[in-house]
Amino acid sequence: MGELSATGVMITGVYGSGKSSIAKEVAYLLEQRHQPYALLDLDFLGWWCGYSDDDAAGFRLMLRNLEGVASNYRDAGISVFVVAYFVSGTQEMLGVRDAIGVPLRVVRLSASLTVIERRLAADVTTERKENLREAARQITTGEGVGVEDVVIHNDRPVGVVAQQILAWLGWL
Repeated sequence: MGELSATGVMITGVYGSGKSSIAKEVAYLLEQRHQPYALLDLDFLGWWCGYSDDDAAGFRLMLRNLEGVASNYRDAGISVFVVAYFVSGTQEMLGVRDAIGVPLRVVRLSASLTVIERRLAADVTTERKENLREAARQITTGEGVGVEDVVIHNDRPVGVVAQQILAWLGWL
């Protein structure tokens, strides 16, 4: 594989679908190919406690943080971005793409609630139970469906799914 031009992949899906794990494996595989990249788990760029129920304000803050971080990476010569984040709709996806400043292809991971619960069963915290309820609601209502370029079912080992994503992207 030759060096990629400015591009990115956003891995999206409901809580527990494996976004972060798959993104880390994609990044690892890029590293093995000596491809410079930046891995961004966007939850951390918007993780704050302002004691407000204004989710839109948190999203706007995350986008502002993302603009600065992505700009710093681009200034350092990084042009390939691997992004993990749940986007609930097209506007959110476009906001992330614009903040990163490179074309993004979107992979939505799907997994049944049974698979998600089994995957996360070893670490059941109060917050995790809340997140699982939210994932169940998102699956039931179809939130986040339709923003993707491709859907990949994540019920296989992480390495297999990451390889499938790289092949789909033509990054092998």
